Formats: sequence, structure tokens, C-alpha cells
Amino acid sequence: MAQVAAPRSQGLGPGFWPVTIVMTVVNIILGIYIATFDINKYLPEAAAPAGDIDLLFKFMAAIGNAIFLYVTVYVVYFAIVWRRRPSDAPDAIGIQIHDAPTLELWWTIIPSVLVIIIAIFSVKIWMNLQNASGDVLTMEAIGHQFKFEFRYPNLKSSVYDEMHVPVDTPVTVQVTSSDVIHSFWVPEVRLKYDMVPGLVQSVRFTPNRIGKYRVICTEFCGTNHANMFATMYIDSPQDFNRWIAAQAKLQASSGGAVALQGGTAAAGQTLFANKCSSCHSVGPFEQKIVGPGLGKLLSDTTHPNLVTGEKPNAVDISHVLIKGYQGPDDSQGKNGPSLGAMPNRDANGLSNSDIANLVAYLTSLSQSK
Repeated sequence: MAQVAAPRSQGLGPGFWPVTIVMTVVNIILGIYIATFDINKYLPEAAAPAGDIDLLFKFMAAIGNAIFLYVTVYVVYFAIVWRRRPSDAPDAIGIQIHDAPTLELWWTIIPSVLVIIIAIFSVKIWMNLQNASGDVLTMEAIGHQFKFEFRYPNLKSSVYDEMHVPVDTPVTVQVTSSDVIHSFWVPEVRLKYDMVPGLVQSVRFTPNRIGKYRVICTEFCGTNHANMFATMYIDSPQDFNRWIAAQAKLQASSGGAVALQGGTAAAGQTLFANKCSSCHSVGPFEQKIVGPGLGKLLSDTTHPNLVTGEKPNAVDISHVLIKGYQGPDDSQGKNGPSLGAMPNRDANGLSNSDIANLVAYLTSLSQSK
């Protein structure tokens, strides 16, 4: 039996053009709203080129909104207009449309033009970032599990989780990672770069708003990822110079031998829970989280040495806490698997008394049954 075509009128359907006109008006209104929306009211821009990035975002938001609205409404409209009706024959088929050159021409030209505009806009911003000249401050930012390390040319030691830059000064931040992939993102600067081991990327911006802002890791980097953030301070030139001078004085006065005799296990236990438990358990060596278990440092027969290859005693334990460690497990005199990065005392914010208390606690675990 021959198929019977549904008795439908040809064309786009009743009400197609009124619906299209209404959608176009709505898109114009939303486009004007997006173009005039003040992002700074909710997320103040703190550096150039945040303004250019906001313009690109608004343009893409307006285009994306229009595409979403047209596609969604047309799908619903055609589903209603060309739905199967009870009066249709059981073997009826819908209207078959083939070869619509005009429609195909426009659905090719319009997206192509939009993509070209977005590409030109994006590449222009990217080129301005890459070709920025006259950088006054060049510094480094290194991601660790789970801290940010910042290195300044005038400081002999790193600063952790606290970044200072002077206002109205071109800044270049060389970002990388010491262990896994992290990211460097300051929402108010509008720039986000991955921090990849073995790869150094340049983040260039010019701070223009004094204030306090968050540096956030947006790559899942391990058990304590949610707590990995730092603070970026945009200072006046005078405040920045004072901070650099204070850091240099503090670093010059730090160091010296750590007296371990006054450490208390109870204080060390509290400190361990706050500083160390996200990476270490108090179980045996094999009970790893990020680093090995530390419950039997002095009495573990399967790992008679520390990961550094040193003997397991209070003094050498303090050496690891002071210097940190990054590399393979050398506890048995041979290269073992990598254990990640153990931050040094500066990264963990440990004073001499903190180190003494941690050593007292860790040695007490080997003595407990």
C-alpha cells in the first residue's frame, strides 16, 4: 500500500515569522542588557587587560544567548506545529524537505562570520598579552601540593601563599609546578594559566586597583586541593617596597640551629593535625596519602632509613622538616618511586618551636604500642 502524505500546508508553519520577530526583539533586549551589564559591580577588575577580556566575554555571551534562544524556541515551535495529529493516517509521513540552498547558505555564512570575529578578537587580546613590553617586575609562581610559592628577584628565599605586586607596574609572572598540574587564577585579573611540571608560562598584567585578592588553584591536584589558595596584594609602590624590605630583613634573621630538647609531643600532635595530616597518616610507611605514613619512623624494619637516606633519629627528622624533600624514596639505599614534594619550613610556616614539637610527636609514635 502506498504511503499517504499528511495533509499539511507547505511552508514553515503558521506563526513562524511572528515567533521569529518576537525572538529577535527579545535577543536585542538581552543583548543590550549584556552589553551594559556592569561586571565590576560584582567582580571588580584589578588589572589590565581585564577590560578587554570582559568585552570578549560579553560578546560571546550575547552570541551564545541568541543561538540558545533561537534553537530552543524553534525546536519547541516545530515540534508543536508539525506534531502528529489524530486525523493523520497511520502510515502518514511528515513533509520531506530536501535541498534548501538559501537556508544552507545562511546557516553557513552567519556562524562563519561570528567565529571569525571571535577569533580576531581573541587573538588580538592574546597577542597583546604575549607581546607586552616594558615589564618592571618579573617574578615566579610555583605550584606545590598544596601551596603557592612566590620568588622575587630581590629576595634570597621564597614567600609562600602571599603575593605582593605594585600598582600601575607591568608585571610578568613565570608560572610552573613542582609536582602535579595546578593552576594560577586571580578572578579580578581575569587571567588563568595552568601550572604544568616542566613547562614555564608567562602571565603578564598591569595591576591598577589597590586591594587584596585571591589566587586560586582550579585544577584538582590532590586531597587538599580545596584549600589551595593564596592572597595577592596590590600595593602602592611605597607599601610594596616596605614589604620587600621587611621580607629581606625577616629572611636575614631566620635560620640557625633548632633546639629539639624543648619539644612537646602534645603540641606536636595538634600541629601535625593542622599542618601534616592532609598528606601523611600516622600509620606504617606503606599507608600513604600523598606522602608515606609516619607512625613508625624510628622502628620500621621495612624502611630502616628516612626517605632522604638519612638515619631515623630526631636530628635527621628535623632536617626533613626544615629543608623539605622532593624525589625518590632512598630509604633503602636505592632509587625508589617518587613520593611527591615535601614543603620546607617556610612553605609550612614552621617556627623552631614547631619543628621541635613535631619531632617530639613523631618520635613518640615509634615508642607507643
